[in-house]
Amino acid sequence: MADILNSLIPFALGAVTLVLLAGLWTMMRGGNANLSQKLMRWRVLLQFFAIIIVMAALYAKA
Repeated sequence: MADILNSLIPFALGAVTLVLLAGLWTMMRGGNANLSQKLMRWRVLLQFFAIIIVMAALYAKA
């Protein structure tokens, strides 16, 4: 179980990074403000799941 969780961590962090960069790119170029807000909300949700995955991996390791 810990191996599966450890392999999910890079994917979760990558997803957070991609959504963060997409949201920042949209804000920087003066694009649609609603899209930028939506992307930042998705970032928060993905960060939550990333933290859950990391904490579950630490719990499974102990």
